Amino acid sequence: MRLPGKISIKFYIVLPLCLFVYTLSAQKYFSKNAILRFNSPSKMEKIEGVNSTATTVLDLSTGRIEFAALVNAFVFEKALMQEHFNENYLESTKFPKATFKGNLTDYQSLQFSKKGSYKSQVIGDLTMHGVTKSIAAPVEFVVDDKGIHALCNFAIKCSDFQIEIPSVVKNTVSNNVDIKVKVDYKML
Repeated sequence: MRLPGKISIKFYIVLPLCLFVYTLSAQKYFSKNAILRFNSPSKMEKIEGVNSTATTVLDLSTGRIEFAALVNAFVFEKALMQEHFNENYLESTKFPKATFKGNLTDYQSLQFSKKGSYKSQVIGDLTMHGVTKSIAAPVEFVVDDKGIHALCNFAIKCSDFQIEIPSVVKNTVSNNVDIKVKVDYKML
């Protein structure tokens, strides 16, 4: 008769532990096709690249958010512009990946279990071209039947990441770059 008692005690200890671990893991979301779009205002022509293969993980239990993108996965309208971007500006063979690691500032107050729109701010480190800089940006989350969607816009300066603009085009290519991020997260 003692055996069933021991089993039931273990059951009552192990089951809540398993449910707790499941609950924690259920708070992680990911995407393998986050869209990163950048635009650098130019007097001569549109300089815009799009990467739709960035990966990202969002951990709702900690507010942690991370991104990784292959630099050579940015696509441009003109092949020559894409070649210059990879060879002359971001040197993608030397620095193949750009990453972001940060946290949502108020993740505990966000109610991702309810449909709606939620505004927050993300603060973290952007590493690109071998340089890491702290950035802060507003982010909007939309929760609907399909999951969690994130939108974020921010700006950087090429000079902050030691990206040199050749003197030949220095007067026509801007040092400022606008970046837009769009993510459709799925539960991990």
